Amino acid sequence: MTETRIGHGYDVHRFTDEFSTTKPLVLAGVTLPDELSLLAHSDGDLILHALCDALLGAAGAGDIGQHFPDTDPNLAGVSSAKLLAQVMRLLARENFFIGNIDITVIAQVPKLAPHRQSFLDSLSNLLNIDISRINIKATTTEGLGAIGNKEGIACHAVVLLVGKV
Repeated sequence: MTETRIGHGYDVHRFTDEFSTTKPLVLAGVTLPDELSLLAHSDGDLILHALCDALLGAAGAGDIGQHFPDTDPNLAGVSSAKLLAQVMRLLARENFFIGNIDITVIAQVPKLAPHRQSFLDSLSNLLNIDISRINIKATTTEGLGAIGNKEGIACHAVVLLVGKV
């Protein structure tokens, strides 16, 4: 017998005032060439953060802040891929498997379409699932609000988990 569960995750980060070579823009585990940096305790990979929250939510296991608090000095600058790996181990212990993932990134900058395939390849590798079970898309806010003013970037992630009961 199986059960399905849906989870939703959201994350947003502000851009730093200046680019930092020690903290380049990382999305979906991919380092982008754009000279933009995000303000974050970890590497700031908001795609992976939203995905972790969606996975944890679907599993009924809290949220990313409970598992990886930004007050923990050991997590300063940590790769979000490491956080995702820990979430995946938790799901495996609970006998949950990913059915599919749908991700929407909201950004005025940088242009994300050229990186879509790299994002898909990276997520497929990080999650050890077929690329056909992952969808990622990007949109802008048409210049409206903080994201439209190029102050930051946001991401929504929705996941379907399948579990054995």
